[in-house]
Amino acid sequence: MAYNPTQIEKKWQEIWAKNGEFEPKDDYTLPKKYILSMFPYPSGRIHMGHVRNYTIGDALARYYRKQGFNVLHPIGFDSFGMPAENAAIKHKIHPKKWTYENIDYMKNELAVLGLSFSKRRELATSDPIYTKWEQEFFIKMFEKGLVYRKLAVVNWCEHDQTVLANEQVEEGCCWRCGNEVVQKELPGYYLKITDYADELLNDLKSLEGKWPSQVLTMQENWIGKSSGLEFKLFLDENSREILGDKFDGFSVFTTRPDTIYGVSYTALAPEHEIVKTLLNTDILSDEAKSKIKSILNQSPRERQASDKDGVFLGIYVKHPLTDAKIPVWVANFILSDYGSGAIMAVPGHDQRDFEFASKFNLPILKVVKTNDESEDRANSDYGVAINSPLINGAKTEEAKEKIIAKFESENLGKRVVNFKIRDWGISRQRYWGAPVPTICCPKCGVVSEKLENLPVTLPDDVEITGEGNPLDKHPTWKFTKCPKCGTDAVRETDTMDTFFESSWYFARYASDEKTWDKTALDRQSVDYWMSVDQYIGGIEHAILHLLYARFFQKALRDLGYLRDSEPFKNLLTQGMVLKDGKKMSKSKGNVVDPDDIIHKYGADTARLFILFAAPPQKELEWNDSAVEGAFRFLNRLYDKASSVKPVDKIPDIKHENLSKDEKFARLKVYEALKKSQDVYNESFTFNTLIAACMEALNALNAQQNDEVNSEGFFIILNLLEPIVPHIASELSKELFGLRNFTKIAIKDEVFVKDTINLAVTINGKKRAEFEISADTSEDEILKIAKEKTAKWLSGKEILKEIYIKGKLVNIVVKG
Repeated sequence: MAYNPTQIEKKWQEIWAKNGEFEPKDDYTLPKKYILSMFPYPSGRIHMGHVRNYTIGDALARYYRKQGFNVLHPIGFDSFGMPAENAAIKHKIHPKKWTYENIDYMKNELAVLGLSFSKRRELATSDPIYTKWEQEFFIKMFEKGLVYRKLAVVNWCEHDQTVLANEQVEEGCCWRCGNEVVQKELPGYYLKITDYADELLNDLKSLEGKWPSQVLTMQENWIGKSSGLEFKLFLDENSREILGDKFDGFSVFTTRPDTIYGVSYTALAPEHEIVKTLLNTDILSDEAKSKIKSILNQSPRERQASDKDGVFLGIYVKHPLTDAKIPVWVANFILSDYGSGAIMAVPGHDQRDFEFASKFNLPILKVVKTNDESEDRANSDYGVAINSPLINGAKTEEAKEKIIAKFESENLGKRVVNFKIRDWGISRQRYWGAPVPTICCPKCGVVSEKLENLPVTLPDDVEITGEGNPLDKHPTWKFTKCPKCGTDAVRETDTMDTFFESSWYFARYASDEKTWDKTALDRQSVDYWMSVDQYIGGIEHAILHLLYARFFQKALRDLGYLRDSEPFKNLLTQGMVLKDGKKMSKSKGNVVDPDDIIHKYGADTARLFILFAAPPQKELEWNDSAVEGAFRFLNRLYDKASSVKPVDKIPDIKHENLSKDEKFARLKVYEALKKSQDVYNESFTFNTLIAACMEALNALNAQQNDEVNSEGFFIILNLLEPIVPHIASELSKELFGLRNFTKIAIKDEVFVKDTINLAVTINGKKRAEFEISADTSEDEILKIAKEKTAKWLSGKEILKEIYIKGKLVNIVVKG
């Protein structure tokens, strides 16, 4: 019969579902593997990126089950977030209805791929039971001081009366209405991730060799630990008079105290309190005030992308070592939430400072001599201090230490360690998210909801218009009683950042589903399954998601919910799927729908192509002919089965009695088996394993021995089952009556070569090649080599005859 993927795949998917074969076992004495692919947002359809991510994970999960491991391989949906609200506005449908309809559709799509997910541990982060425990975490962190509330600057659209994410600000305007976006201070909740900055940084060492080095570097840079000097720049007398008694100066931090003699100006963020004060005086011109307000209305991302710009504030500070007057500017490249929102500017040795100074004709002083003396850019290299009285001639590290010692001995400043990382703002003024479980009481202030009242769920009777937060406008939902004193109070209407949900879902999967309604995390189950043995996802999550997940793991450990300090032992970041050299997207018109591929060729073809086209870590270029090629190979595999003799057990073959072609076929089969051990356990280069299986199948087709056929085909099906599980299961059942694939031992005898190929060189130039029995004597080999090269040796005096065992013969002649 012809290969019919639709019939075969439907059959096996029904068998697997009926038997519950992919559920983790409750036996915690078994060796375990926790294989996890990053869960999807329920957008409505899966794309080829999903197919690649989940096929990689599924191949590993199926392989480890074959090896006797207890495997947890779960799936869920990251189902809160803005796209649902956008869909509600566009299609006039409730976000909840849109989300759960999409989840149902995507579950069917994933099932058709034959993915071996646990169904019992499936979850959606918008489920009320998930929200309940998430809110409990929030409250526990709030009580411990890991959550706090403060004013924060956000993107604000006056027309729609709503906060916008940075991604919703397009050229300074609201993506929806087109009106100008302004920066506005609003109260928000923050997670104190900075408390864990040192541990987050130090624990990266434990992930070396297990995570991509690129990801580790990105995490390290985001955390951004730096050591340097913090000191205060004091205003001169005239500037103090201008600002009044409120200010006497401002603090700055530098990692290069050795360049302090090169300071030619200082700069403040536009949000700095000194700038705010000056905006309310007549010191600044209307033009200057307008420019500052324009910078204030830009998001941090826009400021960083803009050309350097600023305004002189008309005030000065005194240099701490020379007493020289230094002008104070406001600059768009200074961020209020980094350091003190103020810098000492050394344009000779910092490129940002250089660009700003060049634009405004400010002095550029050279105080470090290096090998690079370019005049058209700043030189940030280390070297020797010059034009610096206290440290002239000192190398950079020595100069740093001398300046810090000077400042500390005279109480001018101190050595400090700073981090680039900032506390994580989790407040979102949106409807479709987990409500922040706090209550604002006129007597008690901000208090957390009682644990027994969780979950605080969203009201369903809302209309999503895009104008403001529906929770804030709801006539009844937000009005409640204070949990402490019983006074009339108001619920917090902010919902949580969706990163909050995705920062602990992996631990929820690891918790026994029978306990999900009783506890957030069942410790016995979680301690057995965690940490995740192999995590798989896109490189675009290299910083925020992975950093937040690592923070959550540590915070929940300290709250007693978890044991381990790191959530993911090993990380694989798969490359994007491209078409015509570009990432697939509807706007580019280059999307390939997985449903179309599966309908035409079957799920096994889609899986085979996606793993064969490129190593997982590399970008994959879509190729229609390669998809057809994958389908043709599965047809050849299916056709080959008709020539394989069914057996009840794998034959015991006497290798020495086989012909050359039979031995070669066994060699190729066992080479593929040996390669599989590296591929599944370390390299994940499934393309090389598939290629080895193709070679093995070709070699089997070139010989006629029934026993070699049966053994070889059984092994090939075993190796391909994690990749193309439907056809492999079908053929194995038909030919071998085996439902459970088994471990197969490597047979060393197949790798012992009967013959060897030897090259013959004369004075280093290859002149011949011949095949000979592996046990031929050296004298015989030299004799044959001279016979094969007789015409090059004629009339020549042989000086040396060198035999390199198993490789070549080199004959050295005179002249």
